Amino acid sequence: MHENEDSALYDLLVVGSANADLVIGVDRRPAPGETVLGSDLAVHPGGKGANQAVAAARLGARTALLARVGDDAHGRLLLESQQAAGVDTGGVLVGGAPTGVALITVDPSGDNSIVVSPGANARLTPQDIRAAAALFGAARVVSVQLEIPLETVAETARALAPGTRLVLNPSPPAPLPEDVLTACDPLVVNEHEARYILGILGDDTAGAAPEDWARTLLTHGPRSVVVTLGAAGALVADSRTGDCVRVPSPEVDAVDTTGAGDAFTAALAWRLGLGEELAAAAAFAVRVGAAAVTGQGAQASFPTVAEVAAL
Repeated sequence: MHENEDSALYDLLVVGSANADLVIGVDRRPAPGETVLGSDLAVHPGGKGANQAVAAARLGARTALLARVGDDAHGRLLLESQQAAGVDTGGVLVGGAPTGVALITVDPSGDNSIVVSPGANARLTPQDIRAAAALFGAARVVSVQLEIPLETVAETARALAPGTRLVLNPSPPAPLPEDVLTACDPLVVNEHEARYILGILGDDTAGAAPEDWARTLLTHGPRSVVVTLGAAGALVADSRTGDCVRVPSPEVDAVDTTGAGDAFTAALAWRLGLGEELAAAAAFAVRVGAAAVTGQGAQASFPTVAEVAAL
């Protein structure tokens, strides 16, 4: 919990990416040199940072976003979607490059191919983090991902106010500096991210179970680790208690898993900021993730607390 409860204006500060998702349905993806016709273009607000901020705010968390968008139509779309969800966008910087864009083609089976132009996300700098000291000082929890420069993620870890907790989802996975790993509480990974990071750290994951991944990751510095397991829920491990516990997910009919991981991480971070123990926060977060997969899209599918309770 934050050392000065009165100073916590925000339950959650999300530092991360904001993209416009440009989606086209295709019968099949083109071969080199080939042109295919697709469906009408659909434009949706996305990016892991923006997704997490909307997910937390929709649950009722007092949420702020620190990100960078372009001075363009896509940037305005992203700001409007944040404000409509109740996110404080005072920390969103505008300009320096076009808004980040994800170009997504989806075939009839639901498989997608994605090309991301980071755009303004790549211009979120360590100096931007240092200039936002007031935001960091007012947040109980800070959540960050890896769709912004790694040096900016490292500065985020250094910028934490006393008593503020850092939640890191290393997606897309990349080598993490030691000082970033040791600041994580928790490090939130799926199977692919866990195997990648353990491989970089020189640990063999062949034949290992999620419990083994979590315990081994703890030896590299994080105070706690959460491994998301899709429909099977999640696993939590805490260095302070030695606990390593599986948290089951309710059974739902999945329609679209886009953004479910972002919804999970946002819910987890919010409940940790309220003072819940890790396993209890994860139990709530898996219900949020389960609710999110029952709707189409990312931000459009993020549930309210009432919708989570109805599962």
